[in-house]
Amino acid sequence: MSLTRADRVRGALYGLLVGDALGVPYDFKPPHQLPPLDEIDMTPPAGFARSHARVPPGTWSDDGAHALALLDSLLTCGRLELDDFAQRLIGWYRSGRYAVGGDVFDVGIQTSAAIERLERGVPPHQAGGAHELENGNGSFMRVAPLALWHTGSDEQLVADAHAQSLPTHRHPRSQVACAFLCLVLREVLDGAADPDAALSSVKAKLERCYATQPAHTQELKIICNAAHRSAPTGTGYVVDTFWSALHVARRTSFAEAVRAAVALGHDTDTTACVAGAIAGAVHGCDAIPTGWVSVLRGREVTDSLAASLCTPRSRSWPTGERVSSSLSGSLSRQNACGSRRAQVVGRGPKSPSGTPHSAVLSRVRTSHRVGRWAEH
Repeated sequence: MSLTRADRVRGALYGLLVGDALGVPYDFKPPHQLPPLDEIDMTPPAGFARSHARVPPGTWSDDGAHALALLDSLLTCGRLELDDFAQRLIGWYRSGRYAVGGDVFDVGIQTSAAIERLERGVPPHQAGGAHELENGNGSFMRVAPLALWHTGSDEQLVADAHAQSLPTHRHPRSQVACAFLCLVLREVLDGAADPDAALSSVKAKLERCYATQPAHTQELKIICNAAHRSAPTGTGYVVDTFWSALHVARRTSFAEAVRAAVALGHDTDTTACVAGAIAGAVHGCDAIPTGWVSVLRGREVTDSLAASLCTPRSRSWPTGERVSSSLSGSLSRQNACGSRRAQVVGRGPKSPSGTPHSAVLSRVRTSHRVGRWAEH
């Protein structure tokens, strides 16, 4: 059956939320503690010690909430506006906006620290952590709706993918990972047979975008390192999340892809969230099991946003000169949602040289106050 772009867009959005919700009960678990693949479901098998045990089945976590916050901001403003998006993140953190039932049960340490900086008045383009050891997946987990909504050029999409990362994750590795995922999704939405078919094309596009940006070029090389690609483990390190999601998205069905994402263990909700977005774009919305869609909570929010997302609307874009400047360091935009201006910085400081990537992954795994790894 031929899929329309709207089928793929809806599949990616609902796939993201369904994958997130599927992963919630298995979060934090190493793979050897998980049920067999065919028993991974919204409601785990009897006797399984669920993570977030008080949370009803079908509930998305911070991953889905942040993705919806970004999508709602884009639909409301008609463009990426960091001030508006930052306020929505604060609304989620303090009052449960975009969380099902207003229940914020899962907060990453890097994201919580950044949002608290936003609350203290730090501008959104400066709030995110910029150290190499702060490359958790908190901006990566939410970026897919940007690709679903965006109709600008590849360069504009890359610039916006970078910018949306800044409020919580400023390091260029996180920014490049977000851009990589957005371009992969764009290729799939445009008819690429599968994510693997898009990889070489997307890498070449990013190399062109970063031709005058050595820091971003270096981060792209790090992300594409064969060691990361060949051994995905489902952790919260942004590079591992990227390759883990792509690895399982090769499966022949949506259900197989997200179950395989959960089966990797560790950061199960985020891996399944990203894999669900990719697999949903590949297979379309109707490929998502109806039993999973039927138990997905919060549909009163998602259905209206999905309808708006699939409705053609005018969008404003910065000029090509200003987009180019965002990749070289800065981009100033008028806030379409209010009178404030957001000064967007295209990248964080240069990564410390010589830091082993195993050390990055080790630090990303550090425990924090709500029992979740520091990946977000």
